Amino acid sequence: MGVLAALVLLAGLALAAGKGVYLLGALGFVVALLLSVTLHEAGHFLTARHYGMKATQFFVGFGPTLWSRRTGETEWGVKAIPAGGFVKIVGMTPLEDVAPEDESRVFYKAPVRQKVVVLAAGSTVHFVLAGLVLFGGSYLIGAPEEQAPAVGAVARCIAPDRIGVEDLATDTDPCTLPGSLPAPATAAGLRVGEVVTAVDGEPVSSSLELTTALRAAGSRPVELTLERDDAARTVSLTPATLQRFARTETGVDPDRLEPVGTIGIQVQPRVDTERLGLAASLDQTRDLVVLQLEGIKTTVTTKLGSITKVYSEDRDPAGFVGIVGVGRISGEVIESEETAGVKALTFVSIVAGLNLFVGLFNLLPLLPLDGGHIAVAVYEGARDRIRRLRGYRGPFQRVDYAKLAPLTYGVAGFFFLFTVVLLGADIVNPIRISQ
Repeated sequence: MGVLAALVLLAGLALAAGKGVYLLGALGFVVALLLSVTLHEAGHFLTARHYGMKATQFFVGFGPTLWSRRTGETEWGVKAIPAGGFVKIVGMTPLEDVAPEDESRVFYKAPVRQKVVVLAAGSTVHFVLAGLVLFGGSYLIGAPEEQAPAVGAVARCIAPDRIGVEDLATDTDPCTLPGSLPAPATAAGLRVGEVVTAVDGEPVSSSLELTTALRAAGSRPVELTLERDDAARTVSLTPATLQRFARTETGVDPDRLEPVGTIGIQVQPRVDTERLGLAASLDQTRDLVVLQLEGIKTTVTTKLGSITKVYSEDRDPAGFVGIVGVGRISGEVIESEETAGVKALTFVSIVAGLNLFVGLFNLLPLLPLDGGHIAVAVYEGARDRIRRLRGYRGPFQRVDYAKLAPLTYGVAGFFFLFTVVLLGADIVNPIRISQ
């Protein structure tokens, strides 16, 4: 009951601090996580029962039992620590004591194919969930689509870029820099929050289009069509031509300058969602799955070294993050100023990414993970087949789990330490999507 009391207290503090929306996102992630865990264990449970194995327990969480009930031969319940779940299948290894009446239903005596199906069922559920969540988001919400940009900020002065000086302090006054000029946007009366819908009558549908049009205008007068609160107006102004860093297909080239038009505004991208048809939703789901898998691959390969910096000021925002960190990010997503559709799609992507990662992680061929048990089962089956091809006619030989115990404990200890390190970092040095 202590965990529940802590959650209630946390919720009360968040609401009192005006963080109700943030709390909604964080708790939404927790609910999605627990639902995923429950369905993962349901995959093991249902396939085990399908093959006649005996499952005596089905619990969400670990530690002290908060609630349970028994139906038939299975005890169902919830435990105090919401950090996973488990299904107790009789005879997962030959080391367990098994009642005589259950000998015919133990897991380790099942055919290799059946054991692999039961063990892989949890990860399979995660993969199916990820696909369904992404498809549901694509079909019901749509795809992110950039809209006409807004004026994010209006400067008093503008100044040319200088090679070798890429970043200026945020408190630097542009009016004090060499070659500075009064900003045309200020003189024309542009206001923060106005949406730029057209330049010289040509519609603008992205921040890149607006920036490109203004840079290309040089010192030629332009006419901007602006909207705010459903009211439209037209403003005429003349950009100033300044030396700016050249733009390339991959970004900005800090070693090359070019004369371009500038008016002294910060262009703020705006994104909303566009509904998709069935075929387009399927295509987007496929693309998102590939993108998520590539992201996971990058994180566990090129980002592996970032674990040493999780407590430093330069913690990699695209590096490893724990469950607490993901919950925090989910809260920030829901609390952000994006549209409801963009928030929902981002949240869906987080949930799908979590399921893909957990599904793949559980298939690693290391005990005590499901993949480790699968590796043992496949090894036992392959070894038995080779022996019988050589004339062996004795009983099926099981792997001695007692000899694997040190390796199992070592792997479990490493993952536990890794989890604790990330947990601490997510609390004292969190990754934030906004500052």
